[in-house]
Amino acid sequence: MLRFAPSPTGDMHIGNLRAAIFNYIIAKQTNQPFLIRIEDTDLARNIEGKDKEILSLLNLFGLLWDKLVYQSHNFSHHQKIAEYLIAKDKAFYCYCTKEFLDQKREEAKAQKRAFRYDESWAQIHKDSNPKPVVRLRGAREEIGFVDEIKGEISFNPNEIDSFVILKDDGIPTYNFACAIDDMLYDISFIVRGEDHVSNTPRQILVRKYLDYTKDIGYAHLPIILGESGSKMSKRDNASSVSWLLEQGFLPQAIINYLIAMGNKTPTEIFRLQDAIEWFDIKHIAKSPVKFDIKKLRFINREHLKMLNESELALLLNTKDVSVGGLAKLYLQEASTLNEIRDKIDSIFAPKDIYALYEEQDFSEPCKILYEAFVALMAEHSLALREYESLKAELLERTGLKGKNFFKPLRILLTGTSHGLELHEIYPFLQLFLTDIVRLKD
Repeated sequence: MLRFAPSPTGDMHIGNLRAAIFNYIIAKQTNQPFLIRIEDTDLARNIEGKDKEILSLLNLFGLLWDKLVYQSHNFSHHQKIAEYLIAKDKAFYCYCTKEFLDQKREEAKAQKRAFRYDESWAQIHKDSNPKPVVRLRGAREEIGFVDEIKGEISFNPNEIDSFVILKDDGIPTYNFACAIDDMLYDISFIVRGEDHVSNTPRQILVRKYLDYTKDIGYAHLPIILGESGSKMSKRDNASSVSWLLEQGFLPQAIINYLIAMGNKTPTEIFRLQDAIEWFDIKHIAKSPVKFDIKKLRFINREHLKMLNESELALLLNTKDVSVGGLAKLYLQEASTLNEIRDKIDSIFAPKDIYALYEEQDFSEPCKILYEAFVALMAEHSLALREYESLKAELLERTGLKGKNFFKPLRILLTGTSHGLELHEIYPFLQLFLTDIVRLKD
């Protein structure tokens, strides 16, 4: 079984989504179930409703799961296993106070050495601290594993000291709950971010002490860098999956981009189902990858081009296929749904003829042209049916010439002074002229 294990403590990061995509693909490739495990053990940081938001996003991206579990539902199981480890002398109660441990950390820092927990401290505050934690005994030998991206990784025993598996309130820590649940649900392979590399030996140690012999495979994904070249943080808007969707990027384009990052793909543009045919986690680059919003915009435009007029219209919240056809034309200069929406909204909004366009005032020729346009519509003139006949009729009626004719005509039809050729878009515009040729009060 493959799993994606998000925490409901904040917005979904694109790095998390990338891990979810890869786990999903491998599950499909190997014909194994795909599990979503909501890791809600951090009760203080859990945000109400974030789990539903995460599930909604996964559904939107087509990452449909076979099983859904909440880690908190297994607390009693975690506690029983902790008791078993204590009975086997693989774990022990630690009564150290927070103040004592903070003091020891400061001493280590002053001596410029790594802080390591000493098991001889465990009973020091037994008489004064009624709420001990439970610690797993540190590693006694080297722990290593083969990472499908990074290769062989090993940790010396002194790098894995005795660590907390149950807090003083009985709640399991991340590493303990994760290790137990991966056993419980028979997880076979894990794709996650490289910030988890240091967690892996601790989780392996938990299973080793429980005599769990199944070998779980790992692939730790390199971090994603922001445009500045540093690690992408929550302050980077593009790090949020929700933000990208709000900007008008398509789920299928985001998937395409995240799979292609630091990867060798047979084609530049593809869908999730295509990737299942050829994806290989071993081809992911070891080095960090920089998020390139321009590349995502290009990929998004290509995916928008793959949609038909009806599909585009629905994404723009209309069933009018003509609007979808107009949107297809605007893909010449727009890359996201929002940019297309802005173009179309500008067409249907009342026109502000008193605004400056290219730092020029076209209000007077706009008024003249508007009056002639309204007259043609009132007459139901046949000239309105095609752009060339409309242009000829308006030129004759207004006497306007050159820039004083074409700029105002574009302003009245599109709300802007530049853009696509009018003869290209007029076949769609002429269907809605009474809604388009209006002036702002």
